Amino acid sequence: MNSSPSSRPSWQLPTGVTRGSLDYIESAAIADGYDEDLAFGSDFQFDEETIANFIPPEGLVADLGCGTARALIPLVRRGNRGLAVDLSPEMLRIVAEKAKQEQLDIACVEANLCELDMIADQSVDHAICMFSTLGMIKGADNRRTFLDHTYRMLKPGGRFVVHVHNFWFNLFEPNGAYWLASHLVKSRMTKGMERGDKYYRYRGIPNFFLHVFSKGEFARALKQSGFKVVRQIPLRMDRQAELSNAWLFGGWRASGWIALCEK
Repeated sequence: MNSSPSSRPSWQLPTGVTRGSLDYIESAAIADGYDEDLAFGSDFQFDEETIANFIPPEGLVADLGCGTARALIPLVRRGNRGLAVDLSPEMLRIVAEKAKQEQLDIACVEANLCELDMIADQSVDHAICMFSTLGMIKGADNRRTFLDHTYRMLKPGGRFVVHVHNFWFNLFEPNGAYWLASHLVKSRMTKGMERGDKYYRYRGIPNFFLHVFSKGEFARALKQSGFKVVRQIPLRMDRQAELSNAWLFGGWRASGWIALCEK
């Protein structure tokens, strides 16, 4: 019998995954309510349109950290083949049920995003990593490993769409200025903490982990793994459109970015 995340010693946690994040990943209740929660909380039509306009309508698309494949399914419906990759067997269960119901060409792979060696070099046409999944990976080195894997598995000319949240947007959150000031001090003095590491309650899960990025940090991470960043789209607060007048303190005002990249 597998031990629960809360009882596992730290060295047994998957690479790049915190204890709170593992509680989230292994929760059947989170997976079962995921689509309903997203539908209630926000409209991701802008994300879908952005992906559809950038990813060609043919070839294999890997959804890395797919959740319930909310971003992948519209692509497969229009003609792409899908590869749904996630560490959560519960999320993949939902994906398999959706694929069977609609007879969609989606293969599921249960894997840690930091350990994608089972996916062959240049075997994927395009990839997506949405809903700040990149930020759920703890540690810059682990995020670099994931991005290196993504670059490796893409065919030459392959396209990659990835979303993250903005570190400086915390200024516009309740008590955000205080959090930023204290976090900047704490991250310099605390071993193992990077600027942008956040722990908070999310969908009932305590100590959920998310790393939030500055615009430059995000672009550098992608370029270090070899990607050409075609465009870094600043997002409005509600994420339902591109931020207007981004030239005016857009690095602070954007809630996050969607990066459109090529190999």
